Amino acid sequence: MFHLHVLNLILVLSPFFLMLASTLIAWKSTCPARRLWSVIQAMSLLASMAALLSLGWQLLLTQQSISSGLQMPPGLATGLTAAWLALLIQSLGSVIAGFSARYLEGEAGQARYAGALTGVLAAVQLLVLADHWLILIAAWVGVSVALHRLLCFYANRPFATLAAHKKFLADRLADILLLLAAGLATQSVGSASISALLQHVELHGADSRLHICAVLLVLAVAIRSAMLPVHGWLIQVMEAPTPVSALLHAGVVNLGGYVLIRFAPLLESAAPARYLLVLLGLSSALMAGFVMLTRISIKVRLAWSTLAQMGFMLLECGLGLYQLAVLHLIGHSLYKAHAFLSSGDTVRQARLSDLRGAGRAAIWSMVLAPMLTAALVLGLSQSLNVNHVTTWPWWWSLLLALAWAPMLWIRADVSGFTAIGYRCLSGCLLVGLLMCVAFALHALPLGVGMQPHDGAGMFALAVMLLMYAGTAALQIPVCSAYLEPLRRQSYAGFYLDEAYTRLVLRLWPVRLPLARQLPMAPAGAPVAATQS
Repeated sequence: MFHLHVLNLILVLSPFFLMLASTLIAWKSTCPARRLWSVIQAMSLLASMAALLSLGWQLLLTQQSISSGLQMPPGLATGLTAAWLALLIQSLGSVIAGFSARYLEGEAGQARYAGALTGVLAAVQLLVLADHWLILIAAWVGVSVALHRLLCFYANRPFATLAAHKKFLADRLADILLLLAAGLATQSVGSASISALLQHVELHGADSRLHICAVLLVLAVAIRSAMLPVHGWLIQVMEAPTPVSALLHAGVVNLGGYVLIRFAPLLESAAPARYLLVLLGLSSALMAGFVMLTRISIKVRLAWSTLAQMGFMLLECGLGLYQLAVLHLIGHSLYKAHAFLSSGDTVRQARLSDLRGAGRAAIWSMVLAPMLTAALVLGLSQSLNVNHVTTWPWWWSLLLALAWAPMLWIRADVSGFTAIGYRCLSGCLLVGLLMCVAFALHALPLGVGMQPHDGAGMFALAVMLLMYAGTAALQIPVCSAYLEPLRRQSYAGFYLDEAYTRLVLRLWPVRLPLARQLPMAPAGAPVAATQS
């Protein structure tokens, strides 16, 4: 037990080690680049090893909160979910630091970049361990400020500057909402401790002030997670360095999901906040899903995919499926980190797919696919439920079936045996994926449970059915002609970001740098000489 307490103490102190490293990097700006990256990787590996060993000791010895019996510093606490997230964040941070060392080799300003990256990792780690409203808010502000420096690393790119400015203002609005929520919670509970708030809610329920607090918390998380209509900056930060995009999509945007999971008892006692989560998550996932069908750029599609996944994660929290939300958060972080750090190969594979031609799906396959996936998911989930392996409700199985049905679509121009062979392989992959999710829910103690809400679940299922019908209609030539205005609106993101951008520039104008332009050719000069 003593070793467990020592490991937990290292886990709690790791944010301060990272902050110290960030300060030293900023102070020693003339330090060789290789030494800077070695310091960052060493600090991240230390924090990730502490999280891994602490989590392992807990699973083997205590099966309880890893902070039991250990006096933590004021305002900080550890737990199962915090240990999982700390391990994930610091492991990704170490990988991203190693990638950044190669990506930025020979670049000017590496010390500034390294200091900001370390600051983001320290602030994220502090947020994961926060047990006090002010520490939580301060850590999230720290993430925003340090990330702003990374997004503006290339100061001569106007679109990156504009996107970072829009994110900065949206984050300040979220900070105000969080401060209001913290004030209401402190008045109602008599303490600014998050643990005290959750214990109070479990014992006494939520009064009117805590209901408003939960709504403000949901709105703040939605803004931080780039939900509608403040989503535009997430799509437009692609001019930042690739490892910054990986850090943003894999470890920063996901923080909203963790905060909702942390406040799960409060959400369970505040029905308006839960329904607001369902509405925001569904609308964002629905819009992002349609926009992804119209975009060509690979990195832009990845960004819209992140928006759709964040909407889906908020939906899971609103439906009370917190265990699935934790698994979704971990899986999405690993996938997006790999997708951005290997974006060159991703682009190459996408280009090869485009050369082969997308084709249109056969109508009969679009009708049969949801039936097959529904039978597959329902049958397997019910058989696992008999053995008490899964705990999700039947309507979630149908929702998953609709989400996975396009994997079984068959192109109209592909021969029957070839298409059936590929779809049989896809079906096997679906079975494997479902069994992995079920096993993870049963075998991995994630520190949270699931409390499904059938009414909201049926509403989400109806919206998902509408989304599937719209996606299938775009594959049918006759329907696609009638839906062409919707396709144009989808390509433009329904013009929501344009309205938000005008509002931001009206409230707080920003001076944008001039884009670097090629020199103009003198009159009569050959074009080739100018280009050379």
